[in-house]
Order: sequence, then C-alpha cells, then structure tokens
Amino acid sequence: MSELSLKSSVRAAGAKALAVYLREEISTGRIREGVKLPAERDLSERFNTSRGAVRRVLQDLKERGLITQAVGSGTFVSPGAASALLPAEAPVGQPSLQTSPAELMEARLLIEPLLPRLITRNATPSDFARMSECIERSEAAVSIEEFEHWDGELHRALATATHNSFFVQVLELSNRVREQGEWGRLKRRSLTPERRAEYQAQHRAIVAALRDRDAAAAHEALTGHLRQIQANLFAA
Repeated sequence: MSELSLKSSVRAAGAKALAVYLREEISTGRIREGVKLPAERDLSERFNTSRGAVRRVLQDLKERGLITQAVGSGTFVSPGAASALLPAEAPVGQPSLQTSPAELMEARLLIEPLLPRLITRNATPSDFARMSECIERSEAAVSIEEFEHWDGELHRALATATHNSFFVQVLELSNRVREQGEWGRLKRRSLTPERRAEYQAQHRAIVAALRDRDAAAAHEALTGHLRQIQANLFAA
C-alpha cells in the first residue's frame, strides 16, 4: 500500500471512529442534550481525519435530528437525542450486556494487547494528549467511581488512537459492561490505595512506551496491567 493510500485509509477509519464515538456518547448520555460539541478542528485532530470528513459526520447527525448547529455559536446535542438514537441505532440481535466481570476480563486480555501495534503506527499528538489527560484526571480522582470513569476513558482513548473503528466499538462495549453493578462492587472491594498507585504507574508506563512507538514494550506493559487487574478482582 502506498503512503498516500495508507493515510487515506487511516483518515477514513478516523471518520468512522468519530461517528461511533459521538453516537455512543450521545446515546449513553455522557454528552447530554444542550452540551456543546468540540470544535471541528479539535475533532479532526483527535480522530486524525479531515475537516471535511468531520463535517460529513456532523451533517449526518444533524439530518437525524441529533444535533443542532448555529453559525458563530457551535454544535449542540439536540433535546431528546439520546432516546431518539437508541432505537434507531440498536442493531438486530444486539448482544446482551449481562456479561460477568470474569468474562469481560477474559475478553480484554485477548483483545486489548492487540492495540499497541496499531497505536504506535497511527496515533497522533492529540491522541497522546488525551491519554495524558485521562491519566492526570484518574490520579486526581477523589472517589473510586471517578477513578474508574477516567480509567475507562484511558482505555477508550487507547482504542481511539488505533484509528480503527472496530476496536473503538469493542472498547465501547467493554466500558458499558464496566458500568454494571457487579463490576463496581468488585472494583470497590479490590481497589486499595496501594493497588490504585500500582495501576497509575502502569498507566504511565503503557503510555510512555506508546509515545516511544515501542509496540513490544507497550504490549508487555498492557498485558501485565490487565493480568494484575484480573488477579486483584477475583482474589479470595
């Protein structure tokens, strides 16, 4: 594949990832009605896609009635967008979210270690800035719930940095499972201050290896991180 073709492929994947991200954020209420979306330039940089592609994604959402746009003011989530989106976007045969934490960790150990190879090839400076933001916010979190939110956002940022829409969708599903009560109960029981400090150090090691474009080191660090989470969650 030529360099031009590769860049085109990455940008197309970025547009798909942006579309998935916005639909998911709106449908789950993480971006609530009336909230202003980031500027086109910011979305373009974060998802490594062209401004024109960003406009096409936004135009599609606008035509669905999910967002409104006002010249000079910006783009906002429309009233009732979440409820309007869910029925329209739910695919036939959508898998149940009655997934156990053990099943989730088993799947994460198979899937997430695949991310570093794509991240080291495709990630942009804005992707790394988002990872750093998630780490800093998780370290500043004052509650387990807040820490867990930003931990999930970091793993979402890793998926986004692949610029592969499949991985973005898989990690979005993972985060939805993490919002279930059983996961939260296990995390509250297992997350001691010492373990939290270890997780934070592991997060920084993973991102540092990715910044160095060292896929092997990032793979090892991420796999070790996930194995420790698994062991801590299900320790007797």
